[in-house]
Amino acid sequence: MLDKFKQLGELNKMRAQAVKIQKALKGEEIAVDERGIKVVITGDQKLKSVSIDGEENKRVVEVVNTAIKKSQKVAAKKLQEMSGGLTGMLKGMAG
Repeated sequence: MLDKFKQLGELNKMRAQAVKIQKALKGEEIAVDERGIKVVITGDQKLKSVSIDGEENKRVVEVVNTAIKKSQKVAAKKLQEMSGGLTGMLKGMAG
């Protein structure tokens, strides 16, 4: 039983580390400026701005961020499906 609590504690530590890393990535910005197009993206993969020949295009930013969110939901769903064994293990530890 203690082993199961230890495993749960390790999972909580890993989750806390992931949250810390995610917060750090939000603060990072990557800018690419080539051929009259400038793109600024955050380290957590959110498009911040798109400028074409010096003119910012907020519609492009909104649409791309919507597409990124949708792709993240698909990825989360797939990970959840694939980690069904992990969920079963956690339920087993609780019972």
